[in-house]
Amino acid sequence: MNKRLKRVLQNAVYAAMYVALCFVFQPISFAAIQVRIAEALCILALFDDMAVVSVSIGCFIANILLSGIIDAIFGSFASFFGMYLIKYIKTDNFFLKMLPTVLSNAFIIPFVLRIAFGETMPIYLLMITIAIGEVVSIHGIGYALYNALLKTNLFPTKKRFKILWWR
Repeated sequence: MNKRLKRVLQNAVYAAMYVALCFVFQPISFAAIQVRIAEALCILALFDDMAVVSVSIGCFIANILLSGIIDAIFGSFASFFGMYLIKYIKTDNFFLKMLPTVLSNAFIIPFVLRIAFGETMPIYLLMITIAIGEVVSIHGIGYALYNALLKTNLFPTKKRFKILWWR
C-alpha cells in the first residue's frame, strides 16, 4: 500500500474512533459534568502531527451528530487548539505536555454549554467540571493508551514521557 493512502486511512480511523467512542459513551460525554472518553485520543498528537486534524474532524462529526452545530464548531476548535499547542510545549512531562488540551476545553466548552444548551451552572464551576473530566480522559485514560501504543510498532516516534508533574 502506498504511503499516502496509508496516511489517509490511518487518519480516517482516528476520526472514526473518536466518533464511535462518543456514540458508545454518549451519556457521559455531553453534559455539564462529563468525561469524554474520546478525548483520550488527543494523545495521538504526540505520535502523529496529522492526528491533530483527524481527531478534530472526528470531534466535529460527533458533535454535529450528537449535540449540534455550535458544539461542533467550538468544541472541535477547542480540541484542535489544545492539540496544536502540544508541539510547542517543550517538556518530557506527560502531564504538562497534555495540559493545553485540558485548558482549551476547560475555557471554551463551558460557554458552549451555556449558549447552546442553556446550562445554568456558573461558568467557573463548568470550567472546573470540564477540566476534571478532561484530566480523567487525557491524563488517565490517555496516558494508559499512550503507554500501550509505545509497546506497538505502529508509530516510529517512541518518546517516553513521565507522568508525574513534580519530576
